[in-house]
Amino acid sequence: MAAITPVITPVITPVITPVITVRNLTKTYRVPEREEGLGAALKSLVHRSYNDVEAVRDISFDVEPGEMVGFIGPNGAGKTTTLKMLAGLLHPTSGEARVLGFTPWERKPAYLRRISMVLGNKSQMLWDIPPMDSFRVLAEIYDVPPARFRETLDELVALLEMEELLTKPVRTFSLGERMKCELVAGLLHRPDVLFLDEPTLGLDVSMQGRLRRFFIEYNRHSGVTAMITSHYMADVVALCPRVILIHHGALLYDCKLGGLA
Repeated sequence: MAAITPVITPVITPVITPVITVRNLTKTYRVPEREEGLGAALKSLVHRSYNDVEAVRDISFDVEPGEMVGFIGPNGAGKTTTLKMLAGLLHPTSGEARVLGFTPWERKPAYLRRISMVLGNKSQMLWDIPPMDSFRVLAEIYDVPPARFRETLDELVALLEMEELLTKPVRTFSLGERMKCELVAGLLHRPDVLFLDEPTLGLDVSMQGRLRRFFIEYNRHSGVTAMITSHYMADVVALCPRVILIHHGALLYDCKLGGLA
């Protein structure tokens, strides 16, 4: 009797396409400089000296769908510069980046509708009007249908517990209350990729904890991919299983948070 050869079905591992791909990204600023004093000031009117500053130096990494990655380093390391290039606000000196299949600095409308950047030290809210008016303007800019706008707004307001803030002028808010509004403004169009630059900057410990819980819950519901910079390691530990560490613009570490000693 002939032996029966078992049929082995190969296990096919699905290939995951990164949402963010960065290759050899570099940003160099040409910064004017001069010595102190009137003589040096007059001389600079005729002959100005410049110094090249490498804010970001030849960094490469990938971010997969749904990841929340901590992008950390000391002041001046190049974190915000990198996020601004990925958001399309800055052109790199050299290198490549793809986010959601787009080249960020081409700033195509189809790309800008799928990302959001929230800066802890910047405000997009108009201070003399209630945040609800700003939210409606943003919904028009991003062409969010009314039903979807209402659904998203209700979800975010409930998660952030900020119902009482919607009709008050922004100038009357505390820093934590304003930060809640900034997050709603950045998430109204339901971005697929979120760049968060110091989102808990200047907030008290209680408010920091509330925002961390919000990010965790929002990521769980929406599957948003996020890169987060923060000088508070509590933010990184709570939100980011993986960290990317840069220093003087160069990438030093890219791995699981637990391996960072």
